[in-house]
Amino acid sequence: MIGRLFPYPLLAAAVGLLWILLSGVSAGQCLLAAAAALLVPQVMRPLRPASAQIRWGRAVPRLVGLVLLDILRSNLAVARIVLFGSRRRSGFMEVPLELRNPYALTTLAVIITATPGTIWLQHDPDRQTVLIHVLDLKNEADWIALIKDRYERLLKEIFP
Repeated sequence: MIGRLFPYPLLAAAVGLLWILLSGVSAGQCLLAAAAALLVPQVMRPLRPASAQIRWGRAVPRLVGLVLLDILRSNLAVARIVLFGSRRRSGFMEVPLELRNPYALTTLAVIITATPGTIWLQHDPDRQTVLIHVLDLKNEADWIALIKDRYERLLKEIFP
């Protein structure tokens, strides 16, 4: 019963509190805040995504370690480009993906975007490719191999 009335209790509390903070405390505003706190979570119910199935094995800590190391390396490479003005060729590239799991794709997007010098721009689900912009695009094949071998392979293990 409580779960049906408050499917997202933190969201309901936040909506009610925010309403009162923005509009002031009065009997009418408290009633409107309560109504909004009950209604907004109900509207959000159909938007709830399916829960992720994650395999918590060796792949998770390995992926986290690789991402942190790659972020550090990329920070140094971008700093070298910015500070010393070394020659670079930036560009766009398409990476073919085997990933289908939306959580794995989202995680890959976060990894690529969090790594300085690269940004995830577009996913084409029909062609199963992703468009990426790379600040220092020396060899497209090396970038594709890096993404597929370092990240995609581990993400396929983590998200079945």
